[in-house]
Amino acid sequence: MCTYYVDVNVTLAIDEQLIREARRRAEAMGTSVNQLVRQYLEQFVENGDSNADASEFERLSRAARSNSAGWKFNRDELHQRP
Repeated sequence: MCTYYVDVNVTLAIDEQLIREARRRAEAMGTSVNQLVRQYLEQFVENGDSNADASEFERLSRAARSNSAGWKFNRDELHQRP
């Protein structure tokens, strides 16, 4: 079995002044905007923790000051059209 990695080109809509400043700062850092975006996306994906997200959702749900008064979702009612 072989694994192949393929780079994908992505087109972004970025304000011209913003990209100019990003290029200037990236150059001063000895890198490129492309590399900075790649690093950001790698960190973004690596830091995604679905268990932590679920725990935070549960915490926020418990902290919410609402009361369903025992009401439960009913599948048929949810799909009824007026």
